[in-house]
Amino acid sequence: MTDTQTWTPLEIETECEGGAEELVERVAGMGEEFGKLLVAEKGLVFRGFGVTPEDLDRALDALLPNRLAYVHGNSPRTKVGSNVYTSTEYPREFTISMHNEMSYAHAWPSRLAFYCQVQPGGGGATPVVDAAVWYGSLDAEVREAFAGGVRYVQNLHDGYGLGKSWQDTFETTSREEVEAFLGPTGATWEWKADGGIRVSSVRPATTRHPVTGAEVWFNQSDQWHPAGLGDDTAAALAQILPEDELPQSVTFADGSPIPAEYVAQIRDRGLANAVDVDWRAGDLLLIDNVLLAHGRRPFVGDRRVLVAMSD
Repeated sequence: MTDTQTWTPLEIETECEGGAEELVERVAGMGEEFGKLLVAEKGLVFRGFGVTPEDLDRALDALLPNRLAYVHGNSPRTKVGSNVYTSTEYPREFTISMHNEMSYAHAWPSRLAFYCQVQPGGGGATPVVDAAVWYGSLDAEVREAFAGGVRYVQNLHDGYGLGKSWQDTFETTSREEVEAFLGPTGATWEWKADGGIRVSSVRPATTRHPVTGAEVWFNQSDQWHPAGLGDDTAAALAQILPEDELPQSVTFADGSPIPAEYVAQIRDRGLANAVDVDWRAGDLLLIDNVLLAHGRRPFVGDRRVLVAMSD
């Protein structure tokens, strides 16, 4: 965070290494106060419990009251359990910029839980940022430009191509199920001649937390914009596909382009105001997905962090 921001997630520690059983007992003992604690602290880190992969389901059941599938998720993941997924599978040498999970969608998870199965060899922290602070850090010109919202466009292939297939994205092979999912979301879509689908959605750039009322930066424009990929990657993609054929792209709600300098400011100030959560095997991090955005620092060696979400 900046010098004027001293917030960090609350660390809940134990020296007993009581595993999932101890964690579940602690959470259950708090009752409804646990949810209030999460909202007040924005993020909770559970250290030293030594939760094993075999006991992870029990721990997640306590932290996430209704685990959700990653349907309509745009990042590459592998499903490894009961609505448990690998964190974004992106080359280890790159930073994943700050974002609130599925802020591009009509509905998003209210909580995210991260579990460190394999501690990184170096680096690999999960940075988190107060999304209200992120919003306030942006120039007034940028905040005003985004006031009308953004338009996201996804081009999902039929099993072969850049990005994700529609089958992986919606966890189905049925076009009817895809349309039934998209129908209530306000999105528009068209099936393409090559078997893929183009989905377009207009969403707000900010939202308010249902309990605190805080207005927060809540969109993924910097991750969906070619400028967010870096100059070399963006230039390479531009030689392969026009922007409206990219796996994902974003404009302002009226279809006008978002300036690259806005994208750079959004990305850089989110990361500059973030607090790093370092990992040890068995640790868990629980965040309020509206109050906090998250990302990933580069790492060396092995790193395996799993993620689950709930409403």
